[in-house]
Amino acid sequence: MRFPSALTILAIVTVAVWILAFVIPSGAYDRNADGAPVEGTYHRVDSGQSFVDRLNDLFLSPVNGLYGIQDAKTGRVGPSLAGELYGSAGVFLFVLAIGAFITVVFATGALDRGIGLLAHRLRERGALLIAGVMTVFSVLGTVEGFAEETLGFYGLIVPLMLALGYDRLVATGTIIVGAGIGVLCSTVNPFATGVASSAADISLGDGIVLRFVMWLVLTAVSILYVVRYGRRVQRDPSKSLTGFLPGDRDHAQPAPADGTGGPREADPAPGAPAATDGPPELTGTHKLVLTLLTLVFAFMIFSVVPWSSALTGKADATPYGWELGWSFPQLAALFLVAAVLVGVAARLGEAELSSTIIQGAADFISPALVIVLARGVTVIMNNSQITDTVLHSIEGVVRGAPSALFAVLVFVVNLPLAFLIPSTSGHATLAMPILAPLADFAGVSRAVMVTAWQAASGWMNLWVPTTAVTIGGVALAKVGYNKYLRFVAPLLAILFVLICAFVAAGAALT
Repeated sequence: MRFPSALTILAIVTVAVWILAFVIPSGAYDRNADGAPVEGTYHRVDSGQSFVDRLNDLFLSPVNGLYGIQDAKTGRVGPSLAGELYGSAGVFLFVLAIGAFITVVFATGALDRGIGLLAHRLRERGALLIAGVMTVFSVLGTVEGFAEETLGFYGLIVPLMLALGYDRLVATGTIIVGAGIGVLCSTVNPFATGVASSAADISLGDGIVLRFVMWLVLTAVSILYVVRYGRRVQRDPSKSLTGFLPGDRDHAQPAPADGTGGPREADPAPGAPAATDGPPELTGTHKLVLTLLTLVFAFMIFSVVPWSSALTGKADATPYGWELGWSFPQLAALFLVAAVLVGVAARLGEAELSSTIIQGAADFISPALVIVLARGVTVIMNNSQITDTVLHSIEGVVRGAPSALFAVLVFVVNLPLAFLIPSTSGHATLAMPILAPLADFAGVSRAVMVTAWQAASGWMNLWVPTTAVTIGGVALAKVGYNKYLRFVAPLLAILFVLICAFVAAGAALT
């Protein structure tokens, strides 16, 4: 048995929604000047669609999901209409562009070598090694969705942890939890925050202050959790939840009495870098690439944050003259240009750079297509005019509910959806057209809804067996999945409580 891919699930969802549209009555809200539904104005309408029209919508749903145009008068979406872009072409190209950029960065070897060098230099200080690697992975996760890329680091991290007297669960937790917390608390991660913000019709930078504080706290808590377990195993190997394979303890030494977290001159475990011949130092080219990587993401954050609102606390504050207010078209261009700059700086050559950019875009075509298919589902709902009916069915529950409770419920409700739809971007594209106006009815900021939604998706992805990051990680570390669940369960409970507190506070404050 194998869990179906995100594309297969969304194809099934597309057909299911199309069939349900024959049963669910059509309806609509009155809209205000901003196009948002007005609470209490729902009324039944006739969609005016024939069976052929509905069949045509099903047939064209992927096309409409990419570049469907919404007619300003009728509200219908189609590829040959005149009006505003309803499809996800901007997000689609953005995903391909950042895929090209990330692939070019990895092709230079700078990021791999930088992380390897960090791990080697901290090899004699276990707690610092855990904290350093988890912090780097968390930073990469929160800004660019660093997750599957972690699978390449098990061959380095596992032997180092074993040489320090830790078990394989420490290495597994360092990698999976480190990157996973970053994705859970995404600040500008394009595959989570970016897609959700686009679907919610808000800026990528809206709510970044709350998400940043949340990232700081949850990352610190996760590091302390893994370090605490690691020290317990160091002092008493029998406390290990997973035990040790033959050879794991051959070169490990007990933790020193000073509590620094590892032996000063321990022999490396099989496969671990020796103290004298560690990974090569960063070259000037590698340093330049890492500098460019940092500058690109720093500039992306600067370009999307609504600084006037963030600094004054007023949602309707007049933008400063130096604010860029960039969105997905500009960001797509930024990462395409950045990919070329990194390739030129690393002297990849014209042929290699071109092929790497193409390969990078090809590697990210799957999440891009998921976004398109998910957007196609919303087109079917829009054209059959059942979106407002679904929204109206939940309006009564939201009306009068405290904003803090509503934000927590959004987090909880999205947990099973995150399991059923393993694609973060697909989940966002499907859920946000309903959650965003629902937040308006509840008097809660749409940015808080994005935070609550992505926290649910990130929390589930720390343990669900439908993700390659989790299943592939425990397989590479040679740790039983049941052992990993036992290890991470208390942390999941702690994170659950902290997330509820953060989204409730965010809703109350906004």
